[in-house]
Amino acid sequence: MEFYNKLYNLDMTRENIAVTILTGASIGDKLLLSDKEKIYTTNENSDWNEVIAQIPENKKSQTITVGKEKIYYEFMRQSFNVVICGAGHISMPLIKMCKMLALPVTVIDDRITFTNNARREGADKVICESFVDALRKVEGDTGTFFIIVTRGHRYDQECLQSIIQKENAYIGMIGSKLRVKKVLEYLESEGTPKEKLDAVYTPIGLKIGAETPAEIAVSIMAQVIEVKNKKAGAGTYPEELRNCLFSEKHRDIPKSLVTLVSRKGSAPREVGTKMIILKDGNTEGTIGGGCVEANIRQTALSCMDNMESRLVKVDMTGIEAEEEGMVCGGIVELFVEPIINI
Repeated sequence: MEFYNKLYNLDMTRENIAVTILTGASIGDKLLLSDKEKIYTTNENSDWNEVIAQIPENKKSQTITVGKEKIYYEFMRQSFNVVICGAGHISMPLIKMCKMLALPVTVIDDRITFTNNARREGADKVICESFVDALRKVEGDTGTFFIIVTRGHRYDQECLQSIIQKENAYIGMIGSKLRVKKVLEYLESEGTPKEKLDAVYTPIGLKIGAETPAEIAVSIMAQVIEVKNKKAGAGTYPEELRNCLFSEKHRDIPKSLVTLVSRKGSAPREVGTKMIILKDGNTEGTIGGGCVEANIRQTALSCMDNMESRLVKVDMTGIEAEEEGMVCGGIVELFVEPIINI
C-alpha cells in the first residue's frame, strides 16, 4: 500500500508517471517518477535506467516492450483544456470561468470583432478563421472539452461534424431541441455512428433554469466540472477506487486491482481503466462488463490466493467472442495484481 500512499500525495503540478513491469521475473514491480525523478519503487534492486530511458514521448498511458519485457507507463497528471466554438455573449463569461478554474481555453470564431473580445477576456488562444479550417488546427485528446455555442445551425453542424471525429473528454452543443435534432439527424445520415452522437451533451449545461448568457455559462461550466471530476483524480484512479483502497470498511478484505494496459480495435474501455475485485464478491469500477469481467474475476481471486500478478489477454474477436455475446471486436490486455494492506 505504500506505493498508493505515495501516489495520492504527488504534486500534481509536475509530470508524474507510474511504471509497472508486466512480465518476467520482476512482474509487478513498480516505479513512481515525478518530473523524471525517482520518488518510490517497490524494488530498489531493479535496474530502472533503461525503463526510464524509454518513457513515451507522446505522454500517453501505454504498454511498450523494453528489452524482453512488457512495461506499462501510466501518466498520472491529467491535463484538461477547453475549446469554445463561437465567441458570442455566452463565450465571454465562459472564458472568465475557465481562467478562474485554471483551464486553458481556446476560442474559435470567424469574426474578428468577436475574437478580439475573446482576447480581451483572457482566452489563451484565439483562432479567427472559418470553423472548419480552425478545427483542423485543434487535435483534441482525452482531456479536451469542446463547447459548441456558435451563432447558427449551419456552424453548429460544421463544428460537430469535425469535433466528433476527435478524441475528447466532452462535447456539448447549445441549441433548441429542433435545431439540435436537425444537426444530429443530418450527421447520422452522413454516417456518423449513433453511439457517438448519443454521447454529445445537448441541450448543453446542467438544468438550473438558466436564462441570461452568464447563467447559461454557469450551467455549462458546472457540467464541465461534473464530467471532469468524474474522471480519474490521481491519474486513472477514480474516487470510488481510492475509497475502496483506503477505507476502513474494505481494509481487511483481500482484493485485486485490474488495469486495462493495452487495447486494439473496438474495445469497450480506454487504456488505464481500472476496477477492484474484492474477495467477498463485491467490485468497484468497471472494465467493460459482460463476460470479460466474469472471466477476470476468477483470475483476480486466484491472484489473491497465490499472491501473484498476471497479465491476461482477452480476445473479443472471432467466433469465440460471438458465442460469448460480445458486441465489441477488440483485443485487450489486463494486468491483475493483489493489493496488500500493510
